[in-house]
Amino acid sequence: MSVAWTQVLLAGLWGGVVAVERKAFLQAMLSRPLVSATVMGALLGDVRAGLYVGLLLELFYLGTANLGASLPENDTVSATGTAAAAATMAAATGGGSTQALWSIAVLLFIPLGRLGRVGDRMLEGYMARLARVALASAEAGNLTRAVRQNLWGMWPHFVVYGAVSAACALLGFFLGPWLEHLPLDLLRGLAWAFPAMASVAAALAAQGSHAKRAPLYAGLGAAVVTLAVILFVYGDRR
Repeated sequence: MSVAWTQVLLAGLWGGVVAVERKAFLQAMLSRPLVSATVMGALLGDVRAGLYVGLLLELFYLGTANLGASLPENDTVSATGTAAAAATMAAATGGGSTQALWSIAVLLFIPLGRLGRVGDRMLEGYMARLARVALASAEAGNLTRAVRQNLWGMWPHFVVYGAVSAACALLGFFLGPWLEHLPLDLLRGLAWAFPAMASVAAALAAQGSHAKRAPLYAGLGAAVVTLAVILFVYGDRR
């Protein structure tokens, strides 16, 4: 098994960039699962994996959004880590990107969202201390130090979540050869599990909208997403 260290590095850089974009800089929606996962897939040479993983996770996190002052799950690190692992698993197998691999990646790496929430909570204390120092520096007229403190507050997110994305990409290279030994029937089941998970995510997204006809929209959304995934995924194989 050979590891493409360039891909691991790219995964880490992009994971770090969108982590910073999510919390402290620009906030132009690049950190949304659909965008961050798709770009991750493109960087690692597997746009399809990034796109489909990003679509599923975008719907899932739309339906499970936290409101108010509660700290939400880190949907960005979940998306970048899952997409990176899916892309590198496909590269390691040499058999191309499949919906079975996407299902495995989602099942293994979607818990990163909750782990990311723990990381966010730990980093908030560090950022709060820097914010107090920056405010005091600004009030004292030392704007240079205030800006420097704000910049220091961005680095932990870049380093921590970039490292997580890189680790997921690296782990994908190790998992790929092992997945080739899975029974064919299990792989077929995992392949059909992906549109099933997409339909559930679509239903969650529609139900979470709190519309008057949310159950109807949930059913229609689940059906449309399932049909679209089946048509596009299986159509690409012809």
